[in-house]
Amino acid sequence: MHFHIITAMLAVFINCGTVIIGSLIGLLVGKHLKESFKEIVFSCSGLVTLVMGIQMALGSSNFLVLLLALLIGGALGYLLRIEDRVFSLGERLGSMTHSETTQSFAKGFLTASVLFCSGAMSVVGSIQAGTTGEMTTILIKSVMDGCMAVVFASVYGIGVMFSFLFILVYQGFFTLAGGWLQPLLGEVGINELAAEGGILLLMIGFGLLKIREFKTANFLPALVFAPVLGILAGKIL
Repeated sequence: MHFHIITAMLAVFINCGTVIIGSLIGLLVGKHLKESFKEIVFSCSGLVTLVMGIQMALGSSNFLVLLLALLIGGALGYLLRIEDRVFSLGERLGSMTHSETTQSFAKGFLTASVLFCSGAMSVVGSIQAGTTGEMTTILIKSVMDGCMAVVFASVYGIGVMFSFLFILVYQGFFTLAGGWLQPLLGEVGINELAAEGGILLLMIGFGLLKIREFKTANFLPALVFAPVLGILAGKIL
């Protein structure tokens, strides 16, 4: 068991490492990119994020669950002002690193944190690593996150790199708690959690395409309500 946990956390550390390396590459590349090319990066990233979000959201077995979790989670998030608090944390980190624009730092930190942790691979891969020591899913995710970090850091700056803190806490939790979370959530719960994560990716995608800005972080509690409501719906219906 101890061996599995050590191996599992190694996978999380690798994921954090690829985000840091990808961000550093993005920072080097971003300095040489013209604004017109950055606009292309935003457009391409936004479109791909929308496609990923739609694909994930369609994995829900009950769209009423998807809606209710979003409403309840969003309402709670707005009451707790999660977006403002995460953004404020990003600004403080930006000040500590002497970033030129703390707002850009905070935006990059917030967007990257949600993007890297809202997918099913974060949860499923972390649980797999924590319970069996199987790292394949997390390693695949690490490569994908590293590539996305290059793109986002070239636009938003160093704030993207600090999203590794969010990955460390979020995936570390599912890794260490995987033994009791897997049977508790089951396939239905994990599917609904991933589908709700797809909705959050859609919000990010719309923001990147400048169609509409959402306070995406305020909807993070929906990721908790989605699997709970999904499991309840499965027992009632």
